[in-house]
Amino acid sequence: MHGSGLELALVFLLAAVIAVPVFKKLGLGAVLAYLAAGVVLGPDGFGLVRDTDRILNAAEIGVVMLLFVIGLELSPARLRVMRRPVFVSGGLQVLLSALALGAIAMAAHLSWKAALVIGLGLALSSTAVGLQLLGERKELNTDYGRLAFAILLFQDLVAIPLLAAIPLLGGAKEQTLTWAIAMQAVGAVALVVIGGRYLLRYVFRVVARTKMPEVFTATALFAVLGSAWFMQEAGLSAGLGAFIAGVLLADSEFRHELESQIQPFEGLLLGLFFIAVGMGIDLDRVVAEPLLIAGGVLALLLVKFSILFVVGRLWPGRLPPREALALGGVLWLGGEFAFVVFNEATRVRLIDSVVHDRLVAMVGISMALTPLLLIGISRLLRRIPVAPGGSGGGPDFDDIEDHRPKVLVAGMGRFGQIVARLLVAQRIPFVALESNLDTVEGLRRLGNELYYGDPTRPDLLRAAGGERIKVFVMAMDNPDTNTKAVRLVRRMYPDAKVFARARDRQHAWRLMDMGATVFRELFGSSLTMGEEVLVALGMSPEMAADHARRFREHDNKLLSAQHLVYDDDVALRQTSRESRVELMQLFAADSTGSDDPAQVPLPEPPTRG
Repeated sequence: MHGSGLELALVFLLAAVIAVPVFKKLGLGAVLAYLAAGVVLGPDGFGLVRDTDRILNAAEIGVVMLLFVIGLELSPARLRVMRRPVFVSGGLQVLLSALALGAIAMAAHLSWKAALVIGLGLALSSTAVGLQLLGERKELNTDYGRLAFAILLFQDLVAIPLLAAIPLLGGAKEQTLTWAIAMQAVGAVALVVIGGRYLLRYVFRVVARTKMPEVFTATALFAVLGSAWFMQEAGLSAGLGAFIAGVLLADSEFRHELESQIQPFEGLLLGLFFIAVGMGIDLDRVVAEPLLIAGGVLALLLVKFSILFVVGRLWPGRLPPREALALGGVLWLGGEFAFVVFNEATRVRLIDSVVHDRLVAMVGISMALTPLLLIGISRLLRRIPVAPGGSGGGPDFDDIEDHRPKVLVAGMGRFGQIVARLLVAQRIPFVALESNLDTVEGLRRLGNELYYGDPTRPDLLRAAGGERIKVFVMAMDNPDTNTKAVRLVRRMYPDAKVFARARDRQHAWRLMDMGATVFRELFGSSLTMGEEVLVALGMSPEMAADHARRFREHDNKLLSAQHLVYDDDVALRQTSRESRVELMQLFAADSTGSDDPAQVPLPEPPTRG
């Protein structure tokens, strides 16, 4: 196709719209759909797109953004919880796989530098495919699922220095690695770290005060692409700059807001990256060298499967054989970073184009085969009896998933802060969101953990981990914002519990319509004051507390009764009259010494205003 950029965009979008739903329906995953779409569109398919190198160069921005999001996820606290499985199991898997696969590359008469890059590139598994398979099978919370997550996390970490080292190994300028090049690389990293730490947060604070989401989005994209460009100009990997920027912002108040802004671009561009990789798979070479390509795929799968099985059985995983086999079946494939690694290695002439095409074909085929092979492995594992005693005590590391917050508090004003302080007192982790930047800055200066963002946006709730949240506390000052947020949560996470702040009875009824548990402003504090007034007038504290308790029960019962008829004015007034009589009868003997409620002046019924 030699048409305009608009025609290319339409072709890519149409391919994604058709391929992804079909492959997802077949249980094969979105990544495989993108690869297949690329093969069909590419020079060896229908030939609709022929300038694959230009498309791939542009699509690598998706990998840059993926590395930025990974950096946002890697706060020091999270790494501390996962340190043993990440650095022991993950490090062992990468080291052994790189040595074994690198040895095979050297046996094929490649240089030690090329063999090192190839071994490390093939040792990396696909984070996108692995997590997707675990999520679809609902096995991310199993022992082997948590260990797989930890290993993938280490692979993502090791990909960063690998991408940074490739230009140095290739000698971007003199074809040899010199101290000058090394010092230039260290200086570039130091400038990004220092500049990002002291400038990025200040810039985002200034931009956030404009209250213009499009400007914040533009600033986020500028921070990611700017840091990537700077590192690329220094002769290093563009992804390294984006990753460092993400890590620097992982503990900032803008973390979830940034993630929600970047992820839509990341998803689209990463899909385009996989399509471009699919277009780059040389089918002619696969047809011309079927035994070589098939042998390479078989060697990759068997080597990684064997090593993953051993790593799963060792400390700290200590998985039973059944789960160690499942671990190997999920992670034995190649990964998306391998494409970036091999492209970078080709650019600096560590490997030639022939070796590159073979490696890309091997990795692509391994990714395509894994969902299918995993189905067969699962059927085989069903025939293996579970060992007595379960998994032998489970892995010797902290729970990866359960340390994540299960409570989200939206709105950290005078209402939400009380809830948050109670959670802190009980050492219950939670995510706090606040759209007022002054409140965010003030509370963070006092040591509180909260993030800037608007909880009425679905992308922000997803970025804050909404799928893991069990309890949502909606405590914003504005009733309309609270209602909108509750409606959004009910649509996105129907199984979660929602506790919502209500301005008045009418607001409470609207929230109750959506299944929220409501807490009315001033009701608790007003009731406490009324109890103290009774004590001041001579009633015993015990009797005053009992009266307050009975009044609360009565009013909650009334609120539920009125909720059924609040859109009918006649029925609402009738319910209010009946409730007044019932309330007077409840307290008549204690308050007046008479059982006749007519002797006590009755309050006016609640109005709809």
